[in-house]
Amino acid sequence: MYEFLIGLRYTRAKRRNGFISFISLISILGIALGVAALIIVLSVMNGFQGEVRDRILGMAAHVQISGADNHLANWSAVAEQAARNPHVKATAPYVLGQGLLTAGGQVKGALIRGIDPAQEPGVSPAVGNVAGGKLTDLLPGQFGVVLGWQLANDLGVRTGDKVTLITPDGQVTPAGMIPRFRQFTVMGVFRADYYPYDAGVALIQIGDAQKLFRMGDTVSGVRLRLDDPLLARNVAIDLGNQMTSAYVSDWSMENPTYFRAVEIEKRMMFLILTLIVAVAAFNLVSTLVMVVTDKQADIAILRTLGASPGSIMKIFMVQGAVSGFVGTFTGVVGGVIIALNVGTIVPFIERVLGTHILSPDVYLIAELPSKVEWSDVSSIGLISLVLALLATIYPSWRASRVNPAEALRYE
Repeated sequence: MYEFLIGLRYTRAKRRNGFISFISLISILGIALGVAALIIVLSVMNGFQGEVRDRILGMAAHVQISGADNHLANWSAVAEQAARNPHVKATAPYVLGQGLLTAGGQVKGALIRGIDPAQEPGVSPAVGNVAGGKLTDLLPGQFGVVLGWQLANDLGVRTGDKVTLITPDGQVTPAGMIPRFRQFTVMGVFRADYYPYDAGVALIQIGDAQKLFRMGDTVSGVRLRLDDPLLARNVAIDLGNQMTSAYVSDWSMENPTYFRAVEIEKRMMFLILTLIVAVAAFNLVSTLVMVVTDKQADIAILRTLGASPGSIMKIFMVQGAVSGFVGTFTGVVGGVIIALNVGTIVPFIERVLGTHILSPDVYLIAELPSKVEWSDVSSIGLISLVLALLATIYPSWRASRVNPAEALRYE
């Protein structure tokens, strides 16, 4: 393996032309920066996606079984059947409707969810965090309501205040259709840290919801929580095959546009940043071309000593591959270190610049999350090494075609 040893020596040797060494260093740094940027960006996107998913699942059920026309009869039997699935850890019935909440001249549309206060925390952990009261304060017949904190702020109400709920299904009278009104007492405020829920959801007792929406003993459906939310799609398909009279959906189907957009954005960022790595890797082409020109005399001497064109090609491929490996390794180590410490680095930058990178008034989260996926790191490292190896083929081939007589003519 003398080709390998000579290639390593060429990598470490001082060159007569300092500009070649400078270009080689720039190529290595370019690969390192591209790899590090790709790892950091993908880690931040993974963290952001996971953070938003966790906040959505703080209120949303992993799997939801709903009846036709928003009516599910004999829901207790449906809940028992669903609970037999080994991945289902909790079930809870619900009644779903829409209405307008008014208080002090303020009017806000809201999603009205009737819940069983004893069972709901098992499927929606976020509702257990009620300020100013408890979820169990929602007693049947007392018409209490728990509001999202942003909805309560918009209405200007707090615990103990009264709000009026107007339902869309009115009452027919000789004078025409009259909307149905009902006054509720605010029993508390919950915080899900997800704006659509905090600003648009009101929780009432399930019995009150059945009376309000004239549903009798039926409910809208049953919500399920699993031991692993990533299994929701498989569990939904399994339950859907068993319950032909009900509609079964999972949490990803409730927010398909958002998760599809994040996935597409992640793929596009991967492609764009991979092009940066490719540009840096192919800088090795110009570096090796200049090295071949600088080493023509050495190539000629090796050829006269019996080295084959294939051996000459291997020497320069080793030199280029070592440069690609050093750049990739440096980028992977630096990218992983920064990605793992984004939570510390970003606040420091914010303090230095005196600004917020993620304003809590605009974005769903105030801190930049990061989650390193080692499968992404290995894929990025492998792609970088392959691109660097491909970049060495043409200059190495040119080196193997050097004519010893022509190279030594003016030496």
